[in-house]
Amino acid sequence: MKKLNCWEYKRCGRESGGIKVHELGVCPAASEEKLDGIHGGENAGRSCWVIAGSMCGGKVQGTFAQKYGNCVICDFFNRAKKEEGSDFTLSSVLLDTLEKK
Repeated sequence: MKKLNCWEYKRCGRESGGIKVHELGVCPAASEEKLDGIHGGENAGRSCWVIAGSMCGGKVQGTFAQKYGNCVICDFFNRAKKEEGSDFTLSSVLLDTLEKK
């Protein structure tokens, strides 16, 4: 089974070339290369919960600290966590990766 990126699962249209790019811009999760390959995703497509400015419920979200409460109840977050099982990368590790140059 192919592991879906968040934009494929949520169908938000904010991936590069997506139908909502002209209106809302490319999502930071779709363009964040530092997390490419994490959980088998493209860019941060399977670690969107640590990316500021990603979208949830039709609204652009803020920083990790501001949005994480919503992310832990998100169907996509929980799907990715279940699919990865013991290989799930903790948010603290992902955030450290983002801070590195």
